[in-house]
Amino acid sequence: MSLPKIMAAFVAVLFLTMPFHGYTQSKAGFVAGSVAGVQTIVTSAAIPIVFDTFFIPKTLRVDYFLAGDASTEDVFFSGMKQEPYWGGPHKNLTDPFEYGTYRYSAYDSSTNKKIFSRGFSSLFQEWKGTDEAKKMKRAFPMVAVMPFPKHTIRFVIEKRSYQTDQFEPLFDRFINPSDYFINRESIHNIRSSKIKDSGDPDNHVDIAFIAEGYTTLEMDKFRNDAKRFADYFMTVEPYSQNTQQFNFYAIESPSDESGVTIPGKDIFVLTNIHSSFYTFDMDRYLTTFDTKSIYDIAANVPYDAVFVLVNSKQYGGGGFYNHYGQSTVDHNLSLIVSIHEFGHSFAGLADEYYNSEITYSGMYNLKFEPWEPNITTNVNFQSKWKKMVAEDTPIPTPRDPKYAGVVGMFEGGGYLSKGIYSPVMDCRMKSNEAPGFCPVCKDAIARMIQFYCE
Repeated sequence: MSLPKIMAAFVAVLFLTMPFHGYTQSKAGFVAGSVAGVQTIVTSAAIPIVFDTFFIPKTLRVDYFLAGDASTEDVFFSGMKQEPYWGGPHKNLTDPFEYGTYRYSAYDSSTNKKIFSRGFSSLFQEWKGTDEAKKMKRAFPMVAVMPFPKHTIRFVIEKRSYQTDQFEPLFDRFINPSDYFINRESIHNIRSSKIKDSGDPDNHVDIAFIAEGYTTLEMDKFRNDAKRFADYFMTVEPYSQNTQQFNFYAIESPSDESGVTIPGKDIFVLTNIHSSFYTFDMDRYLTTFDTKSIYDIAANVPYDAVFVLVNSKQYGGGGFYNHYGQSTVDHNLSLIVSIHEFGHSFAGLADEYYNSEITYSGMYNLKFEPWEPNITTNVNFQSKWKKMVAEDTPIPTPRDPKYAGVVGMFEGGGYLSKGIYSPVMDCRMKSNEAPGFCPVCKDAIARMIQFYCE
């Protein structure tokens, strides 16, 4: 072989085996955000993203940890897996919304073209605002999923800076799809059923319901619960106008014991994904830190969104954008809680309440627009729902009974009574008493449905 060919081969091997680059953010507080984030990598938009050019219809899963304390943050790589299905869209591969405290992206290594991206949020970002985070470091397991690449990609994780409102790099590495360290072992097969079948996963919203706290003898109950929740979702606007755009799956993942852990009541239950109330010592906050187990189970079906149904009569739930949502099933408000939490996890909606107990602080920097579509700091209201406000509606809008049901800009939202505004006086993202989602939330949900179904 000639010297030039030897040098070319050496450079190619070096490129494909290049180690990841890690970054540390040493920032006080955490996310604010705006509608338009700033990309850290410049790409050529001239090359179209054709699914079959860059991907095969399976999933590449990257496992990692978000770790740190109140003022620092790192990403620690854990591993990679190939999974048998890709339930996401084949057309809309890059995220147009710029939602999320974080985002992960894939760049084609030969062109530096961004070929996939998703914004997301996590439990870790909330933990960073707790008193505990001021005293110790913790690591939270996370998962990134994308269609399986045909060629080497550069995988990047970024976080929105609290100080600048721009995305800043936390982690990157090159991933060669032929890497033999990508785990290709068979998934753990779990019985599943399609409880609503509207068509091809490529152009439908695919929701995977996961059983939590159901024993093998309770799977009839789980299937009935999953159908009940799926049917309810399809009665709520704007989902009810798009019923033929949804597929629902029930994954019968058995737990050793029935119920869920409630530490504040000295109740400890052995379940498959280790869900627990009293997250951050808040009695109604139901979450799990075991993201890896959630996605091990979800791999049994093609999915766009994962929602955990918890076999309990206790009131509560939780939800994180493009991560997971969950709620209990047997409280008299469980259906309402579930659609609220799905609003977080599927559509990136913010909480609109402002007078309720939370155990974390510093959520929003009021100098910037929050990234969530249904709250505003009035820094750039034009980018939110200003066009939906009637000319005779005052801005800000008083919380006066005569404005009930009117779209305006009402002070209070995002856990703060001052400085953040919400679209209406009451909405499903504010209270259990609201008749449903407000027009702004409906619009945001409808746009997300369209994104997955085009």
